[in-house]
Amino acid sequence: MLNTLSGRFLILTTVFVMLAEILIFVPSVSRFRLDYLNNRLERAQLASLALLADDMLETELEAELLANAGVFNVVLRRDEMRQLVLSSPIPKPIGDTFDLRMGSAMMLIRDAMMRLVTPEEQVIRVIGAPVREAGLLIEVTMETGPLRAAMIDYGLRILFLSAVISVLTALLLFGAVRMVLVKPIKGVVGHMQRYARAPEDARGIITPNAGVRELREAEEALLSLQTELTQALKQKERLAQLGGAVAKISHDLRNILTSAQLFTDRIEMSEDPLVRRLAPKLVNSITRAVSLCEGTLAFGRAEEPAPTFSLVALHEVIDDIAESETLAAKDAPVEILNQVPAGSTLRGDKEQIFRIVMNLVRNARQAIAATGKEGRIAVSLREDDSAWWILVTDNGPGLPKKAQDNLFTPFQGGARKGGSGLGLAIAAELARGHGGSLALGCTGAEGTVFEVCLPKGDGTL
Repeated sequence: MLNTLSGRFLILTTVFVMLAEILIFVPSVSRFRLDYLNNRLERAQLASLALLADDMLETELEAELLANAGVFNVVLRRDEMRQLVLSSPIPKPIGDTFDLRMGSAMMLIRDAMMRLVTPEEQVIRVIGAPVREAGLLIEVTMETGPLRAAMIDYGLRILFLSAVISVLTALLLFGAVRMVLVKPIKGVVGHMQRYARAPEDARGIITPNAGVRELREAEEALLSLQTELTQALKQKERLAQLGGAVAKISHDLRNILTSAQLFTDRIEMSEDPLVRRLAPKLVNSITRAVSLCEGTLAFGRAEEPAPTFSLVALHEVIDDIAESETLAAKDAPVEILNQVPAGSTLRGDKEQIFRIVMNLVRNARQAIAATGKEGRIAVSLREDDSAWWILVTDNGPGLPKKAQDNLFTPFQGGARKGGSGLGLAIAAELARGHGGSLALGCTGAEGTVFEVCLPKGDGTL
């Protein structure tokens, strides 16, 4: 219960009410002391009136009057004359004098607290004004023991009453908080838990109905969040289904196009001039279609596998890429240079690094081939204390503005006509899997530079 909002509120309410009652307790006890002393003065004045009515009171009767008044003697001042009206032996010297006619509130509180914390019994002199203007002043001497006992009794009753009031107030507030705050909050939490168990179930979406403004705002915010999340989940599900269908279609279409690609070799051997003129365009179209299908299948994977780190001989990897792309270029005048020093190694996944550089080199080769001019692609390596940097540099036509704005966005970042932009998107994802990055260094009429950053980490395998 102590860990609940209502339980802690109950405890805090009890504590704060008790603190408020304690603040009331101090002036209350001070007031009780003042009333007690005034009561003794009034009793002493009544006892003195009996003597004034009959000057021949017996000693026993005088002692009884003093005992009833709770004082040792009574002094009246009337007509500037100080008169000892009633008297009896005082057991000890007078320890202190209190004039009730001139005491301030702070002085009365101080005297009351001092009396509570002083257990030693004293004889004190108390001075006050007689009631009904029966003289100039009245003065009595009395013991402090009965006064202190009465103050303690009164204080205990005040504290007990304060405790009862605190508990009752806390219980009432506890019930009110549970009804007004805790129950609606639990309702919101219940909606969140129900929605988390089945986010596709629209019945789990909250309907705002709280009367408290803050809770109403929280419910409306939760409603908005649940609505948007449900729509996003439905959209994601539809996209996943669409992606699965596209992957299947791309797979089958790739097989069909690959078969068609085999027949184009015979078409190129035709003696018909028109066929020989149109055959290269047909071959290029089929090749682009196959490339798009392969890229779609590669990007459509749920996620790339985590890289398996090992020491990679980068010079050999670049040699393989250069040989493969040189064969793919056929008659295109594109030179691929391996400027990585022999024996250079870095830490990474060999297959994924091959795919990263292959995509960059292939994009550069295709961009240069589209111009019909001679070109050069160079792959180099540099390193610093924290990372390896693979640079792919070409002297092609540069990237158009649209391609730069959507450089790593699938199906939007293609730099050439018919390109899908999947190559750069896949390469960037593989680089991030290594904890690194793929970035465009520069581009323009003089060529383009891509930079692959692979962090060294701690260098362990």
